[in-house]
Amino acid sequence: MLQRIERLLLDLSVCAIAGLCLLITASVILRATLNSGIPDTVVIVRELMVFAIILPLAAATAARSHIAVEFVANMLSPRAQGALIVLGSIAGLLALIPLLYSGWREMTHTLTNGAFYFGQLSLPKWPGRVIFFIGLTVCWLRLLHLVITDAIRLRRGENLADIVRAAGASGEH
Repeated sequence: MLQRIERLLLDLSVCAIAGLCLLITASVILRATLNSGIPDTVVIVRELMVFAIILPLAAATAARSHIAVEFVANMLSPRAQGALIVLGSIAGLLALIPLLYSGWREMTHTLTNGAFYFGQLSLPKWPGRVIFFIGLTVCWLRLLHLVITDAIRLRRGENLADIVRAAGASGEH
């Protein structure tokens, strides 16, 4: 189930990037040819950037595609490397909690007060806030899943470092 949600969010992110490309291209062409533009382009681009960056976080986490510096960790035993992997995932879980809390507060505040951007289109603020919260929530759930499964594997004595390297190299989870 989590993989399907991650895939959906990844696909939505791709659509947001395509939308960004189309919007910016159309805006540049309109400015160059008709000395005109698309209303609230800056606001739309800013909101689409949230979609493009936040939505694929869970898929990147599942694929273990985050930046990692391993030159010191590679000198440790496989068991110690596995413990560091679990500890890193726990640190990620804890680091996301304040962002989730803040995202929740901002989302509920925006939904209750009906805030919008001041511009020609008066676009609502809530879609970006909701997407931010959903993206972070799914990422947090994926991290929780990784912590649990990695801790079980580590406890069984599996070489977690090799499993993580293989998953990161193949992009699978």
